[in-house]
Amino acid sequence: MSAASLSNERLALKVDVVSIQSQVVYGRVGNNAAIPTLESLGLSVIAVPTVVFSNIPSYPTLHGGTLPIEWFRGYLQDLCARGALDALRAVQIGYLGNPAQAVELCQWLEVLLTKFPDLPVVIDPVLGDQDHGVYSADGMTEVYQQRLTALANGLTPNGFELACLTGLPVNDINAVIVAARTLLKGRTEWVVVTSAAPDTWPTGVMQLVVVTKMHATLITQPHIDVAFAGTGDLFGATLTGHWVSGDLLHEAALKACAHVVHAIRHTERANSRELLLPPVGSRPDQERINTYEISKASGISTSTLLHTRTSP
Repeated sequence: MSAASLSNERLALKVDVVSIQSQVVYGRVGNNAAIPTLESLGLSVIAVPTVVFSNIPSYPTLHGGTLPIEWFRGYLQDLCARGALDALRAVQIGYLGNPAQAVELCQWLEVLLTKFPDLPVVIDPVLGDQDHGVYSADGMTEVYQQRLTALANGLTPNGFELACLTGLPVNDINAVIVAARTLLKGRTEWVVVTSAAPDTWPTGVMQLVVVTKMHATLITQPHIDVAFAGTGDLFGATLTGHWVSGDLLHEAALKACAHVVHAIRHTERANSRELLLPPVGSRPDQERINTYEISKASGISTSTLLHTRTSP
């Protein structure tokens, strides 16, 4: 390596998003889904792994584990030391390996936000889901509750995780909204709840809710009765990418829904056991995605259809 390439006169690598989450050798979960998605939206991304595994745990063999804390700390500190974060537009956070790692991340974020107080931070508080229960490390719920979620501008829990974080019932859309609003503290401006109140879904439809202090929006999309690991990571990256690029929150959520449905259809057609990302520029199927404004008067929640999108 020439001395010129390391000269202080040369500019640091411009980074738009730091994506801090899981990574696998084989598959499309965590950073393996987030990085190509964010890059396809024209964003420069640096991946910081929290865990590195050969594949997801559902296979007969699994190798790897959580990054040593000194490695993880060093990755974050060296990004600052290289001057790579001076033009940063967002931090995306997904699966974390253990509470010690989460505390280390909190400390780094607190220092970073002192320097860049308006920096958007989006956290997917990965704890588990309705089908599998809790699959995060012991103690992670408490770290999120006590420290980490309040550092985020936006949170993207699923309905199960929302219940874990708040200890509140989330069995219908109104309950989801009430629970989500208890998380709007610290820096947190919005919560997007995926797989919201699944027991209330009409046949062939699934729901998510976009919640702020003043507004709540229900989005319905096709429910495809097949589960692929990584769809939540894909949703989060797509949402963040569009949001930091200037889309309104509900519009970014709509685009993320449409992209995830497109990816699942593409994966199904290929008969793949791992999630496949649609080729850039490919046309999605005709899909009906509805947006409703949720309002509450006299204790009764009502929904008003705002928008119907049929893609493409």
